[in-house]
Amino acid sequence: MKTRGIAPAMGLAVLAAFALSACEQSGLAHRSLAPIPSETVALMEQAGTTKEAPMLIRAYKKEAELEIWKMRSDGHYVHLKTFPMCRWSGQLGPKRRQGDRQVPEGFYAIGPAQMNPNSSYYLSFNVGYPNALDRALGHTGGDIMVHGACSSAGCFSMTDKQIAEIYAIARSSLAGGQRAIQMQSFPFKMTAENLAKHRLDPNIDFWKQLKEGSDHFEVTLQEPQVAFCNRRYVFNADGAANLDPDAACPPLKQDPEIAQAVAQKSAQDDAKVAQLMQSGVKPVRIVYQDGGQHPAFASRVPEASRPETIVPPTEIALDEKPNRGAGSASANLAAKSPVVTLAGAKAADESRQTRVVAMAPMRSDHRDMSALAASDPSPTNSVKKLARSARAASAGDIPTPPASIGVRKSAAAHSSKTF
Repeated sequence: MKTRGIAPAMGLAVLAAFALSACEQSGLAHRSLAPIPSETVALMEQAGTTKEAPMLIRAYKKEAELEIWKMRSDGHYVHLKTFPMCRWSGQLGPKRRQGDRQVPEGFYAIGPAQMNPNSSYYLSFNVGYPNALDRALGHTGGDIMVHGACSSAGCFSMTDKQIAEIYAIARSSLAGGQRAIQMQSFPFKMTAENLAKHRLDPNIDFWKQLKEGSDHFEVTLQEPQVAFCNRRYVFNADGAANLDPDAACPPLKQDPEIAQAVAQKSAQDDAKVAQLMQSGVKPVRIVYQDGGQHPAFASRVPEASRPETIVPPTEIALDEKPNRGAGSASANLAAKSPVVTLAGAKAADESRQTRVVAMAPMRSDHRDMSALAASDPSPTNSVKKLARSARAASAGDIPTPPASIGVRKSAAAHSSKTF
């Protein structure tokens, strides 16, 4: 089968560029040229892939996880490793403006020029925000990185050891000829449980677009072709290169087998959401002081920025039966574009009857590394009053997500290791 993004000659040039850049900063050369750990190379061999094979990244803010996938010789991706995320900032929802501390959500491309061996945060690479859709929607800001130092002001922050390994894997894939690494950034894992719980969030329409892209990947285990029209994402459409994010979508053609598999998965997930709603799963809104981190770091007190903001997030349960006409306002809010303002979201939340559920603590003590993080204005300030005005009642667990289905073996069926 023909595989995407393989260009050996270009790979040699990329490797040379990495070496030259690193040698110009001799003190940092050991970082950017560090080899992939032997244990990870062994995992690749077990999975039927190689160091030079293309890679793909999937990140989940709520779960604070970053997954690495590698392509096998048959052109399909296999899950390699899951890294717990040391720090992310902001709230669930897309990044919209410079300085909002939001970690972007969407589909992005990472090319050789975006790799930074001389980063002040040990090592880093630029995720490619804003993409063409972000720009069409008027989103501003840039320089969003995956980097080390466990410090985030809108970035995906890992430990230095983690970013060294991730950087080495990405460097090897690009040197092997991959033109760009796709990064899929999600607010949470696109399970029926999460979608049921977040069904009244003002970003739900946008998140359903991201779920469609996720479904394309999970039923094919191939990188989805990403394009934009009518200010929304489209996936695996013929002639996608000619689409304009600001223009209306023309009639779109897709591979019938893939389209059928995606539709089948979507229908099953929708049915599961309906079942969860009938069983009493309440819609919620999760409020963070300023993002979070994976529970695996709860005892690692030296590795966190803005430790005073890493507190248990608050789940605000929303009433689906608002009083005295509030329903129309809530419906209008939910139907708005994903760039609906936080002020509007706050007004809608205040129109509903709410109760608060305090989620289980993740950590108790942190070393102050606030100097590493910017103090930019944050959408956090727009939602703190909601959390402060409510009373914590009980702890809640996230249900176990079901396995995905599709025309080929599901992505959920692949073994997952956390490091």
